[in-house]
Amino acid sequence: MTDLIARHHDAPVDAELVAAMSERGLEVRREDDALRAQVHGWMDAVARGFLDAEPTDVQRDTAFARGGYRRKVGVHDPQTPQPEVPVATFASWVADLSLPGGAVLPACAISAVTVAPTHRRQGLLRSVMGGELRTAASLGVPIAALTVSESGIYGRFGFGPAAPATSWRIDVRRAGWIGPVAPGRIDFVPREHARELVGRLHERVRRGSAGEIELSADHADRKTRTRPDADKPGELRALQYRSPEGQVDGVVTYTVQENHDDFASSTLRVTALIAATDDAYAGLWRFLLSMDLIGTIQAGELSVDEPLWWMIADQRAARITLRDHHYLRVLDVPAVLSARRYDRADRLVLDVDDPFGLTTGRYVLETDADGGATVAAGDGRDGDLVVRLGVAELSAILLGGVSPATLARAGRVRTDDPERVARLFSWPVAPRLSYWY
Repeated sequence: MTDLIARHHDAPVDAELVAAMSERGLEVRREDDALRAQVHGWMDAVARGFLDAEPTDVQRDTAFARGGYRRKVGVHDPQTPQPEVPVATFASWVADLSLPGGAVLPACAISAVTVAPTHRRQGLLRSVMGGELRTAASLGVPIAALTVSESGIYGRFGFGPAAPATSWRIDVRRAGWIGPVAPGRIDFVPREHARELVGRLHERVRRGSAGEIELSADHADRKTRTRPDADKPGELRALQYRSPEGQVDGVVTYTVQENHDDFASSTLRVTALIAATDDAYAGLWRFLLSMDLIGTIQAGELSVDEPLWWMIADQRAARITLRDHHYLRVLDVPAVLSARRYDRADRLVLDVDDPFGLTTGRYVLETDADGGATVAAGDGRDGDLVVRLGVAELSAILLGGVSPATLARAGRVRTDDPERVARLFSWPVAPRLSYWY
């Protein structure tokens, strides 16, 4: 894995992409992490693309010091007044992705995708995306992943929403508590200690939660506001849950917005809650719902099937919003489908269509009673059930987050027996990704 991380980071830019950009008078390059001018110019373009203010010196220095793990690609237009600032950006790195059954696969995690407003609708994003996906696939990275600001963009590149997320707004006075009373204790901890707990506990739980992706040190710092460029770090509070045996099994970080018209109606915003045990989960949530002066609790990046729903006395106290969150894109069908587990034995032929041609073809998926699978390219045997779908739909059903039967009714999967396909790809625990990247 370490070798793959380095090879992906250092790989040259795809030759087809370089040629396509050159024909248009543009230069595409992998920005050099050792050159401040290149990193700063690339960062300026990312900030502009996400409508942020021009980065400060502290933000530039922090990004330069901590962002070296990301492969940074920039498309430059020599005719602009600032040729050092790219007109398109793309970042990626290799990290473990958890699958149903506890297996992990190396994934190409994608972030910082921007195109300058002056160069939009010119096919730059499609060109860069195609080139970077080809690079990842050629190196043996079997799947790509991203979280999105604009959800309508990535389906045409073969990405499917595989792990949705919910946002909660809880009326504390109405909610009540009927869940268990955890036997451990809750204590405040400094942000720096919470930073260590967030990294350790996420690593402890991620394999058991399909859809989670390995948490980088930089993202752990962002969650706990321990980066040098963190905005108002003193507003963040942190709590830990410790079991009667002395094991720290949970951590939560939050901020509070006071209501100056009614101080007893302040709003608490959960920024991270990681629980390695059911007791830690119950203990932390019960504590938050019993805090003085808090009228509303807000939390995001939660599962679609949170136990909290069954721990509050009045379920209508929670207003829950569902949205797409973690998108996946299969690059190697046999590697990906043979890595996850299944609940039943079956045999299907998957007829996959791919807009970039990376996975187009037919694959025989055969599972056994123990949950294992073999996958090979081929047409299968007479009588095999054939499932026709795009790589985006295949990616969407991978974690069990959407039923193939639902996609069949939506006209996005074609097969004679969608319920049978749905039973094969179902998983008892809803997928989840607990953060943005």
